[in-house]
Amino acid sequence: MNREHEMNQLIKMNQIYKNLLDEIDVGVHVIDESGKTIIYNKKMMQMESMDIEDVLDKNLLEVFMFAEEQDSTLVQALKHGKITKNVKQTYFNYKGQEITTVNDTFPIIEEGKIVGAIEIARDVTKLERLIRENMLKKGNAKYTFDSIIGKSKQIQEVIEHSKRATRTSSSVLIVGETGTGKELFAQSIHNGSNRSSAPFISQNCAALPDNLIESLLFGTKKGAFTGSMERPGLFEQAEGGTLLLDEINSLNPNLQAKLLRALQEKTIRRVGDTTDRQIDVRIIATINEDPIDAISKNRLRKDLFYRLSVVSIFIPPLRERKEDIPPLVESFIHKYNDRFQMNVKGIDKDVHQLFLDYDWPGNVRELEHIIEGAMNIMLDEETITFDHLPVQFRHRSLFHKPQLKEEISPIAKLESLWNKEKQPPKKLKDQMEEVEEYYIQKILKNNNYNISRTAKALGISRQSLQYRLRKFNRKI
Repeated sequence: MNREHEMNQLIKMNQIYKNLLDEIDVGVHVIDESGKTIIYNKKMMQMESMDIEDVLDKNLLEVFMFAEEQDSTLVQALKHGKITKNVKQTYFNYKGQEITTVNDTFPIIEEGKIVGAIEIARDVTKLERLIRENMLKKGNAKYTFDSIIGKSKQIQEVIEHSKRATRTSSSVLIVGETGTGKELFAQSIHNGSNRSSAPFISQNCAALPDNLIESLLFGTKKGAFTGSMERPGLFEQAEGGTLLLDEINSLNPNLQAKLLRALQEKTIRRVGDTTDRQIDVRIIATINEDPIDAISKNRLRKDLFYRLSVVSIFIPPLRERKEDIPPLVESFIHKYNDRFQMNVKGIDKDVHQLFLDYDWPGNVRELEHIIEGAMNIMLDEETITFDHLPVQFRHRSLFHKPQLKEEISPIAKLESLWNKEKQPPKKLKDQMEEVEEYYIQKILKNNNYNISRTAKALGISRQSLQYRLRKFNRKI
């Protein structure tokens, strides 16, 4: 009985250890005295892009490739009892994928004999890849003000304002909704300035966790943290040029404070360093929401906003400059004619009217994607029609069709017919449906065709509203 209890306890403890290993945020890899893997936790699988069955009970050197066998810290620990701390290691899995980790490795010793080895690893693969990619992207600013399409007064004013910003090296804050072309303006400012021959480096601040973005921006000093190397950050790489920080409101407050210091002092300090380095970099930042809202919701420090917005550029959404839609459509058709070897001439009048009536929440980027999507399903046709448009856009556009003539309420129509015929012209059910349809159309329009807000205003569920819209979709 005691033996059975001990076995149950052993199984229970084994499961607890397994769960613990899978929950910790470091990779754990253990091999036995023959070099076969006996423990391989979930984090290690994620870091090395491997499944457990590909590694467990297999020899380490059959699954992973090293430049030399002795480059494996696990092999060194197993064969020579070598303990390593904070050592960076680059190797490949059997699929050929490159992996870079920082390891603590040590042998397992029983009664004076090495019976295995343990490795605890932290992943720096993403940081290494991003640093290489940003080194390659130096000076990669291809757009100029001639690339900006639009003759509307709104966009021409923004272009003129932006051109004036090319004369100085002051910080610039570009404000605009998603898809309005903020990076296009940033590149144009860089290429129009005396920094055009120097690097233009762009980094989306929302694309990385805080621990990586800080090292990427400011660089690292060797030994500053596990596996850190002496490496310049994006500020140093952009020396003499322009650094674009996209979605600046996604940086945490501590990083925003460090960025503010760099802007004020014209110096940066690598992570782990004690020495400040002088920098000559122009900062252009973008934000996809109203800066006042971002400040009130603690997504943007007020002092950083004032420092960045020496020059403020507000790009209008496409719905506020709809006269620019025809030239934009023409430009996108030309672009994808070249790319797809097609000969599309334009859009028909129904699509033209639909585009003018639509609100374009995704702005210019959404318009481009719709043109590209339409041309992907065309054959030998020369004109884009409603049926060529992407399905999801056609569905949305049902709620944005323009009223081509003055609306007459069903009640007014009923009264007119009653006066003429002196009797009800329709059955009650048909007349009630017409009133219902008219009322839903009015509330939809009042709520900018937003389904959730309209349903709330009507006091019905979204599903109920969508059912009615499908029922009336001939006219809505």
